[in-house]
Amino acid sequence: MTGEEWVSLIVNITAVSVILYMGLVGLTYLILFLIAGPRIKKERFLNQQDYVEEMVFNKDTFPVSVLVPAYNEEVGVSTTVRSMLGLSYPQFEIIVIDDGSKDNTSGKVIEQFKMKEINLALRRYFDTKQVTKAYQSTLYPNLFLLRKDNGGKADALNAGINFSRYPYFAAVDGDCILDSDALLKIMKPIIDSNGLVTATGGTVRIANGSTITKSQVEKIVLPKGPIELMQIIEYFRAFLIGRLGLSRMNILLIISGAFGVFEKNRVVKVGGYNAKTVGEDMELIVRMHRSIKEEKSKQRIEYIQDPVCWTEAPDSAAVLRSQRKRWQRGLAETLWLHKKMLFNPKYKGIGLFSMPYYLLVELLSAVFELIGYFVILFGLIFSFVLVDVAIVMFLMTVLYGSLLSSLAVLLEEWTYHKYPDTKSLLVLFFWALTESFWYRPLMVWWRCSGLIQTFTKKADWGNMKRKGISSDS
Repeated sequence: MTGEEWVSLIVNITAVSVILYMGLVGLTYLILFLIAGPRIKKERFLNQQDYVEEMVFNKDTFPVSVLVPAYNEEVGVSTTVRSMLGLSYPQFEIIVIDDGSKDNTSGKVIEQFKMKEINLALRRYFDTKQVTKAYQSTLYPNLFLLRKDNGGKADALNAGINFSRYPYFAAVDGDCILDSDALLKIMKPIIDSNGLVTATGGTVRIANGSTITKSQVEKIVLPKGPIELMQIIEYFRAFLIGRLGLSRMNILLIISGAFGVFEKNRVVKVGGYNAKTVGEDMELIVRMHRSIKEEKSKQRIEYIQDPVCWTEAPDSAAVLRSQRKRWQRGLAETLWLHKKMLFNPKYKGIGLFSMPYYLLVELLSAVFELIGYFVILFGLIFSFVLVDVAIVMFLMTVLYGSLLSSLAVLLEEWTYHKYPDTKSLLVLFFWALTESFWYRPLMVWWRCSGLIQTFTKKADWGNMKRKGISSDS
C-alpha cells in the first residue's frame, strides 16, 4: 500500500470507531431514558402540593441547617437569604458563610437583616481557614452570618457544618433562590425512608429572563441570548434524563453544588468537602458512595425531580468557557482520586457502570467528538475518508446532540409545564435542533481545554460578574 492509502485506511478506521462510540453513547442515553421513564410518568400525575403539605405539621420532620457559601455575592446574596427565609419548613436555620469576600457581601447581609455580633462557638469536625466573626439577625433569630478567611467554597461549607446545629444540612449557592416548598420536597425521601436516604439533590433551573420579585419567581420567561437558551436545554437533558436514570439505580455520582441536602453524620464520617479539588460537590458524593459500599450499608443517594433551585447562568461565552473548563477539570480530578473504584466489582453498580459512564461518556466524549469533527473536515478536504462514512458521522452527530436535546425539551413540557406559553416551547425546540451546529462544537473545544488544564494544573475560575436575578436585589 502507498503512504496515501495507509493514511486513508487509518482515517476510515478512526471514523468507524467514532461512529460506533457515538452509537454506544446514544444507546446508553436511551437506556437511562427508559429507566427514568416510569418516574417521569408518575411525576406528571402527582399532586405536588398534597404531596408535601402534611410534612409542615409532622413532628418527625428533621430540622435542617441551610448553608449558603458566598464569595463576592453582594449583588444577589440578600435575594438568596430572603428566599431562604421564605421557605415553608417546620424548623431550620440559615447560615451565610462569607468566604473572605472582597466586596460588600457581609455588609449587605448585616445591614439588611439587622445582624449583631455574637460569641463564636464552633465544633471542630474539620479544619478550615480561620472564622473571624459570627453574627445573628435581630429580625430573624434563625439567620446567622459567619465571616472567615478565604479558602474556597468547600472550605466555607466545612466551616458552616462546624457551626451548624441540626442533623441534616442543605448546601445552597449564594446566587440561588429556592421555591418556597423546595426544602419540604427534597427532605421528603429522607423522612419517608427514616434516614435510609442519606443525601438528596434537587433540580436546578436557570432564572435569566424570568420575573423575580421579593425573592419569588412570579413569571417564568425565556432569556433572549442563545447562550442562555442553550444552557436551559442542557439543564433539561442533564436533570430529566441523565440524573434521574442514574438515581433510580442508586448510582448517581453528582448532586449539584447549587442545591443538595445531606445527612451531617455521613458527611462528617467521610471527612467533609475536599478543599483541594474544584469539583468538591461530585467528589463528596463519590466518597459517600464509597463509604456506603465499604460498610455494606443500604443507604441511598437520590435525585428528586421537582424541588427547584433557580440560579443565574453565564450570559457570555467567556464566562461559560471558564465554567465548563472548571467542571471538566473537577470531573477528571474526582475520577482520578477514586480510580480504585473504576471497574471494581466491590463497588457494584458504582464501580461497574457509573464510574465507567462518567469516564467514557461525560469526560472523554469531548475527545471522541473532537476527533470526529477533524475526521469529517480534513478527511473530506483531502479525500482521505469515504463520503458515505462522513455522512453517517454527520447524522450521528446530529442525532447525538440536537435530537436528544429536543426530546428533553418535550419531556420538560410534558411533565412540568414550567414555560406556560407555546411560543417559549417552540423557541426552545428550535434552538435544541441547532445545538450540533454551533453550541456543541464550542462545548467540545472547551471541555478538551479543561482536560488539558487538569494536567497543567492551571486554574481558570473566570469570575462571573453577577447582575442579580431579582428586581429587588
